Amino acid sequence: MQPFADAHDHDDGLPCRHAHDHQRHAEEALARAERVCRERGLRLTPIRRKALEALHADHKPVGAYDLADRISPPGGRRLAPISVYRALDFLVEQGFVHRLSSRNAYVACLHGHGADEVVAFLICEACGGVDEDSSPAMRKAVAAIAQGRQFTPSHQVVEIVGRCDHCRSAGSHD
Repeated sequence: MQPFADAHDHDDGLPCRHAHDHQRHAEEALARAERVCRERGLRLTPIRRKALEALHADHKPVGAYDLADRISPPGGRRLAPISVYRALDFLVEQGFVHRLSSRNAYVACLHGHGADEVVAFLICEACGGVDEDSSPAMRKAVAAIAQGRQFTPSHQVVEIVGRCDHCRSAGSHD
């Protein structure tokens, strides 16, 4: 796994936690994706694998066109957007990647959440990094809201925008 092109070190010389978490968990998450595909009788095709690796190589959300540029052969023809979107659809469907609607971009899942889990994304407006979290308490709260409205959720994602601790502590005021 390659180090991040932009770990956005601050004056303290340290990268934000999201960069560290992605570096630390990327290999494990890729191995989990390969194992899950084998268990489900699915193929992690070369394009799907390259897309997943590229998303794990970044802690920031990546758009489909940018991803196409990253995984296309150097000096060769850029992958067709439809191929990239198909790969992303597969990766999202299998729970290996999350789509952030507010950014129209994708981020690798480090934790292998179940389909019924509520996932919160904490998106730093200063560095662009993303942390994800899930908890039984959050699932219970969202279920109570949905039940109270007689609503059946098909996708449970919460996007919270603000500043990560590192950027706030480093005094980033972009």
